[in-house]
Amino acid sequence: MPVPQLLVLFGSQTGTAQDEAERLGREARRRRLGCRVQSLDSYSVADLIREPLVIFVCATTGQGDPPDNMKNFWRFIFRKSLPSTSLCQMDFAVLGLGDSSYAKFNFVAKKLHRRLLQLGGSALLPPCLGDDQHELGPDAAIDPWVGDLWEKIMVMYPVPLDIPEIPHGVPLPSKFIFQFLQEVPSIGAEELNIASSAPQTPPSELQPFLAPVITNQRVTGPQHFQDVRLIEFDITDSNISFAAGDVVLILPSNSEAHAQQFCQVLHLDPSQFFTLKPREPGVPYPPGLPQPCTVWHLVSQYLDIASVPRRSFFELLACLSPHALEREKLLEFSSARGQEELWEYCNRPRRTILEVLCDFPHTAGAIPADYLLDLIPRIRPRAFSIASSLLAHPRRLQILVAVVKYQTRLKEPRRGLCSSWLASLNPGQEPVRVPLWVRPGSLVFPETPDTPVIMVGPGTGVAPFRAAIQERVAHGQTGNFLFFGCRQRDQDFYWQTEWQKLEQKGCLTLVTAFSREQEQKVYVQHRLRELGALVWELLDGRGAYFYLAGNAKYMPTDVSEALLSIFQEEGQLSTADASAYLARLQQTLRFQTETWA
Repeated sequence: MPVPQLLVLFGSQTGTAQDEAERLGREARRRRLGCRVQSLDSYSVADLIREPLVIFVCATTGQGDPPDNMKNFWRFIFRKSLPSTSLCQMDFAVLGLGDSSYAKFNFVAKKLHRRLLQLGGSALLPPCLGDDQHELGPDAAIDPWVGDLWEKIMVMYPVPLDIPEIPHGVPLPSKFIFQFLQEVPSIGAEELNIASSAPQTPPSELQPFLAPVITNQRVTGPQHFQDVRLIEFDITDSNISFAAGDVVLILPSNSEAHAQQFCQVLHLDPSQFFTLKPREPGVPYPPGLPQPCTVWHLVSQYLDIASVPRRSFFELLACLSPHALEREKLLEFSSARGQEELWEYCNRPRRTILEVLCDFPHTAGAIPADYLLDLIPRIRPRAFSIASSLLAHPRRLQILVAVVKYQTRLKEPRRGLCSSWLASLNPGQEPVRVPLWVRPGSLVFPETPDTPVIMVGPGTGVAPFRAAIQERVAHGQTGNFLFFGCRQRDQDFYWQTEWQKLEQKGCLTLVTAFSREQEQKVYVQHRLRELGALVWELLDGRGAYFYLAGNAKYMPTDVSEALLSIFQEEGQLSTADASAYLARLQQTLRFQTETWA
């Protein structure tokens, strides 16, 4: 490989941006270009001044926020002290991934593109705005854009004629070589596990804490459509501390049945030990994987076999297939013209990697072990709002989990990997431990004792507010106003008794919206409007902070509209002034949201 010339940096929350970045890296290698692919926060951002050619691949999350693994980069690149000639030697392109049903569609990509121009960078192309809402997904925008990008790059960096491109039907070398051990090593993989039950430093993704599960209790009524769990972990001796608004990350495992089926389809011996050897120098060892490791550990705790495969999965699988008919179908799924059919086969019904491999048995049975880590992504941690305070529950951490289960046209119901795995754990039968760690969330609560807080948390969105209320009550702060919404009071009214006791003590004002208990559906935004005078008095008269947590789809917009109408009616503000008032609340962190898709 020639000296690295191309740098691909990604900011990814769910793995899509990382997948696109790695795909660009593979395309560069096919064209014999040196290429590095890194997450934005793992790259030393000060080195950008020396990079001639950079492609940025970044997702937009929530309400226009950058993904977690580019937040440090984001803060740095927007420093006002950076000279406007900082990046004058750099050619760049920005590939964005977003969802046009959200107000701030591809906000991060657009803003980054503008900022790189301000710092002197030269844009090879306008930013690519991939859209999840397009019937063919983000690839509809990405494919033609990437074609134009390679045309530009190959003019700038022509490859010598005597070095031909690697054709698409030929697989690139795998990143790692699996070296299977003939004997069982003296130290078992479990002892070498990355997670720890007595860490010396605060746990992290590289070294999670193995937290014992104390209780796992269903908190929705038997007639309720959804299974919601209150799960409590013991964090004694974990070095974990957290405050209201913080988030716990949990690393789930595949079900035993799925892991066994995968091993059978790929003819793998689950008890076999292996070590990994990188093919090229400088390739880091996969984080979070013990060395040596068993096939069972790799399949059950590392490979995301229950995820919906991306197009890149079919591209590599087609290269590895020895079976003419299966190979033809896989090539079709990985081609630009086959994207509609791939969407119908895979994305629409949410077909998993394991199910696809079962549909292509001759190909699956011929996959060399060396390619497993190139083919299948790592299981990603899932984030949950912490629903308890250490001041109320010392040495404990609680979460509220809605178990994801739904039907598509496939016979087998679709299940969320992490929520289903957590729901299946039974601490009453045997000791159970879950790998977890904590990070700061996006909600920060005021420390001043007399500042009131208004919290709007429908459904499981109430979880972070329980932690906040417990913490504030322990500190003697009484100005707590909670707007809680659910379907029916006897089915999904989480922590009803706890709220009522706090109301009796004068520590909480609770406002409820039970959407299905009357003909007209009533939601939290209706209750806010009804109590507009109180909301305005708290915000404008007493300097209250306003918080919102829950589903990101419609609720944040509905609540914002309710606030704007309160500002106009109760505060006598014009439409423009009401919008400016809301913007000011957001800028001063007096209006904060934590939403999820």
